[in-house]
Amino acid sequence: MTRTRPARIGLGVWALIVALIALVVLTFLPTPYVIQRPGPVYDTLGAAAGSDGEQVPLIAIDGADTYETGGSLNLTTVQVVGNRERTPSWFELALAWMDSSRAVVPLDAVFPEGVTSEQRDQQNEMLMVDSQHEATAAALHELGYDTGASVEVVSAVEGSAADGVLEEGDLIEAIDGVEVTSASALRAAVQESEGDPVALTIGRDGEQQQIELTPQLDQSSAADTWLIGISLTTEYDFPIDVTIQLDNVGGPSAGMMFALGIVDELTPGELTGGHDIAGTGTIDATGAVGPIGGIRQKLYGARDAGADYFLAPGSNCDEVVGHIPDGLTVISTSTLEESLEAIEVIADDGDLDALPACTSDAS
Repeated sequence: MTRTRPARIGLGVWALIVALIALVVLTFLPTPYVIQRPGPVYDTLGAAAGSDGEQVPLIAIDGADTYETGGSLNLTTVQVVGNRERTPSWFELALAWMDSSRAVVPLDAVFPEGVTSEQRDQQNEMLMVDSQHEATAAALHELGYDTGASVEVVSAVEGSAADGVLEEGDLIEAIDGVEVTSASALRAAVQESEGDPVALTIGRDGEQQQIELTPQLDQSSAADTWLIGISLTTEYDFPIDVTIQLDNVGGPSAGMMFALGIVDELTPGELTGGHDIAGTGTIDATGAVGPIGGIRQKLYGARDAGADYFLAPGSNCDEVVGHIPDGLTVISTSTLEESLEAIEVIADDGDLDALPACTSDAS
């Protein structure tokens, strides 16, 4: 016995209804993911809207001669779609999975459990301020200026090794007898201890003290990360005034591009040779360039903004290989000096093949 035509139509209608219900459910059902997409691109040699809406220079320098610049040195950003209060729908995730410029990332990787969006924004704002100080120190050091530094405790994490031992305003002068010249240098020394006690020389109320702390393993990190549980800021004695203004952008990843912009403004001639160059990377006062998140989204953001060249941290190269948008040349860098050398080749229309490129085994 065969089904009648009306019966087959009825089954089709019910199948369509079920599919529509499933689509509606997937549209509103919470997901454990957020989406990363290319964010705005800012020229460190240009201007951006300040807190009052007026255009202000991203980099303003007082106390030294500055020079005309050309081309662009663009810092790239990443926007996050979703948070703990509202995650993207499964339908939005499906569209993101099919878009090479976007990435679907576990919610906990961007918004850790117990951390509110406001707390995350505050932390990223602090990281941005620190990166601006480090970028200024790196640029001035590259140009031969003396930039004396002091590393100061902002706060101690409750329950950490530093809790009840270190206080706000303490100056970290040395670790295991080695002078501390930056927050990143201190973190590196703690990491190298691999959990063994470290001896800190601190300054408090004008007096020097010796203390010992035993680093604790960060249980929330996939890699073995040793911490003493303090947030830090590095104060520099800059011989000239460098003001960096960029609202609504957080995190440390703009450091290298800020440093390049400062060098360009303080040196005669157009550093870029009129080319449009983008990039990303953290930086410390010594000029070391470090890894960042969202590198693939930043590549697409740079390409869409009209950049022809992109400076990428060598430690991010594994994520770059196979994901470079058409029309964009990516150059690997690990120091401010290497970045300046690469830009010089670009400006002179030199041999780009001689510059370090990202390979899958780059470090």
